[in-house]
Amino acid sequence: MTESAGNDGDNGLGYEQARDALLDVVRRLEAGGVPLEESLALWERGEELAKVCQRWLDGARARLDAALAAEEGSGGAPGE
Repeated sequence: MTESAGNDGDNGLGYEQARDALLDVVRRLEAGGVPLEESLALWERGEELAKVCQRWLDGARARLDAALAAEEGSGGAPGE
């Protein structure tokens, strides 16, 4: 991915890493017992991680769409 994947330490974070970190944030928030200030920080972190994941998914969709368009433009399925 050529564009920045996030802020600060999120640059270069892969999709799976961001997804796993987001799941951890969600688990911690759902477990409760976290002070308000920490909950807010976790929420903000989760929002950033969700954006990283969405950028990866958008990039994958764009690559897939480009590959399909190239295939259609070449006149058919591979091997023809």
